[in-house]
Amino acid sequence: MPDPIPFSKAYLVGDELAYVNQAFSSAAVVGDGPFTARATELVTKLTGGLGSLLTTSCTHALEMTALLLELAPGDEVIMPSFTFVSTANAYALRGAVPVFVDIRPDTLNLDETQVEAAITDRTKAIVVVHYAGVAVAMDEITAIAARHGVAVIEDNAHGLGGTYKGRPLGSLGLMATQSFHGTKNVHCGEGGALVVNDTDLLHRAEIIREKGTNRSAFFRGQVDKYRWVDIGSSYLPADPLAAFLTAQLERFDQIQAPRYAIWERYERELADWTAAHGVGVPTVPDDCVHPAHMYYLLMPTHEHQLGLIAHLRERNITAPFHYVPLHSAPAGEKYGRVGPGGCEVTERISGRLVRLPLFSQLTEEEQTRVIDALLSYPI
Repeated sequence: MPDPIPFSKAYLVGDELAYVNQAFSSAAVVGDGPFTARATELVTKLTGGLGSLLTTSCTHALEMTALLLELAPGDEVIMPSFTFVSTANAYALRGAVPVFVDIRPDTLNLDETQVEAAITDRTKAIVVVHYAGVAVAMDEITAIAARHGVAVIEDNAHGLGGTYKGRPLGSLGLMATQSFHGTKNVHCGEGGALVVNDTDLLHRAEIIREKGTNRSAFFRGQVDKYRWVDIGSSYLPADPLAAFLTAQLERFDQIQAPRYAIWERYERELADWTAAHGVGVPTVPDDCVHPAHMYYLLMPTHEHQLGLIAHLRERNITAPFHYVPLHSAPAGEKYGRVGPGGCEVTERISGRLVRLPLFSQLTEEEQTRVIDALLSYPI
């Protein structure tokens, strides 16, 4: 049996442990130390946002958006069903109702043509998920949001480094969230960030993140003591985590280069096979740049999805499916509802999608093994 090829493998650029040791050796081992400041600066630059705040996870960043929107029980938040549970949990925790709208069959993003019909007088926000780092049709979404006076939140967990019409993902909504989970292109094991594109909200987000206190303003010398001034929680990561993340962000291009090469090799060498057998591949519109976060295949049937996953597993290659649609999950049925257009595409796609191994250390020999295994699948 050949050595296993995992689906994902966390990448080290080389400076992470030195930076972590430096952070632990300093007096600023808690949050908001010098590495937090540096990582925050880099995140803001990459996303093009007004400002950003590191968080302990993308989940916590999403929860902060719910607090900043001041959601109340019964408020509604439109989102795709084809997403991770955190996208819905963040709003359901505040008593808001996730309203699940279908996805497009090409980009697998929220279908902008079905969003407006899902809006009611209780709608407070539209949450878009840039699936695989390919941008949602943001012009249409922001226009709909403006007509109805609702906020747009970008769940950009997949999309750091992606762009839409030349603008970085993360700069297009009122707020955006980032993930630095170990499966993401850039990581610190577990971590995230909230990107804010409104000055007043950025100030309040800083307070919410620091347990509802103005502690950060105190340390900047702006107030004589810090107090409890708002609701909040502890969303601030320790500086050693930010140190690890800083090393990654500083070498963003180094991390991205092999990922692009692998993505493009899959695209090139699988083209004839996918076309001949009706297998779908990622769609990247001309006005979008993706960050090579994911390469997936859309098999003709659910049986072929299961068959290909098993075929690859027999060759010691891990290639998983992706989300179970939230609207069909027990908690989704309890806390959310489906928009008027239904989620037919979501249900069909989820039963056909297979994600291929894609990480910076995937060698050319391992890439060849994956491609050869795919070409040998008896479709």
